[in-house]
Amino acid sequence: MTDLLISGVPGTPLTILHSDSYADWLAQQGQQTQNWLATTQFNGKGMSLIPDANGELAQVILVSSETDSYWLCGDLVTQLPAGQYAITGSDEQVKVAAFSWGLGAYTFDRYKASDKVYPQLVLPTQAQADEALKMVRSVSIVRDLVNTPAADMMPQHLGETMESLAEEFGASVTQIVGDELLEQNYPTIHMVGRASENQPRLIDLTWGDEDAPKVTLVGKGVCFDSGGLDLKPGAGMRLMKKDMGGAAHVIGLAHQIMASKLPVRLRVLVPAVENAVSANAFRPGDVIKTRKGLTVEIDNTDAEGRLVLCDALAEANNDKPELMIDFATLTGAMRIALGTELPGFFSNDDEVAAGITASGLAVQDPVWRMPLHKPYYELTGSDIADLANCGKVPFGGAITAALYLEAFVDEDISWSHFDVMAWNNRKLPGRPIGGEAFGIRAVFDYLQTRFSK
Repeated sequence: MTDLLISGVPGTPLTILHSDSYADWLAQQGQQTQNWLATTQFNGKGMSLIPDANGELAQVILVSSETDSYWLCGDLVTQLPAGQYAITGSDEQVKVAAFSWGLGAYTFDRYKASDKVYPQLVLPTQAQADEALKMVRSVSIVRDLVNTPAADMMPQHLGETMESLAEEFGASVTQIVGDELLEQNYPTIHMVGRASENQPRLIDLTWGDEDAPKVTLVGKGVCFDSGGLDLKPGAGMRLMKKDMGGAAHVIGLAHQIMASKLPVRLRVLVPAVENAVSANAFRPGDVIKTRKGLTVEIDNTDAEGRLVLCDALAEANNDKPELMIDFATLTGAMRIALGTELPGFFSNDDEVAAGITASGLAVQDPVWRMPLHKPYYELTGSDIADLANCGKVPFGGAITAALYLEAFVDEDISWSHFDVMAWNNRKLPGRPIGGEAFGIRAVFDYLQTRFSK
């Protein structure tokens, strides 16, 4: 990855042109270039490789009506022959080109070797290359974690990933594993994960100056979701390796925060479990007393994500963070509402919600705020417990799930909850089918804007 974006070496000129300026640019070119573009019937859209008099590649142009798109070069990096290409354009064009160049070359090659040699993009400065690589790596971390099959991405593997990240950036990590969860009062994390031979755990990373503003990230780490005793059908289980996508998102976001040295006191909590089936699996109708003290009736064992999150959110309250943000692949209802490519989020803080939304638009990582409609909270009620882990009706499922989580967040804490797909169902420029990061660039831009003043 670090070899994709470089500086300080010569390269074939790569010029980014807006469609409106193509005619003026063409008029300034020599007759040979004009003849070549006319002969190849280039119409001022897309890419053209322009040779010199000897037939060797002299320059590349990319003409687009969206030269500010963050996915501008997402396909270009796979279309050009190997070599070095020195980009020219505005600072913003260079920034987005570098981002999409790096992610356009992304492949998940852990199990299938590739001999593909990608071209290198030569940026004007090394600082630009370094900045782009931070976000490229952060998104790639999310993709890699989600794409990894469950057999190689169980709770212990998530723990190892966070320990490696901590070692890289001088953070600290603790893990509460197996029956220790009961001893330290994390009953719902233990309950969901106890049926698996891969022991459940709460992974806790901290980084940054203790006196800096506190930002806590919580990520759902259900490494595989069979549905438990309310077993999913085969089709519904096929992609459940991605059910730890929330954990992947906060790990990728944490990387970006630490790599950018954001002046915050960062805490990352990942409740990591496998929702398996065995003789000691939790059952529909069981009642559990959570870390916060609220009792929860299990209506459906396939609504396990909110169960592991609620204990982690309750713990996150203890530090009184300035911001608490969680990510989870939580509900199909959100996908029905917004589709798979637009993440929805809920927030109890209007100012934060507006800021994250604005940042998402600014960095072309759109997010959509959904309503925490309080009257729906009674739909999470139970006749024998404080609340149930599923709504009484099938409607508004993403809202009732968010309201369930909100019950475990102290009222004086600014909290936002992201319900994401974590998966691309179709191939787009720079975005292959498979694991994907949604919303982390929006959140990082918001954090950077808020805390770097």
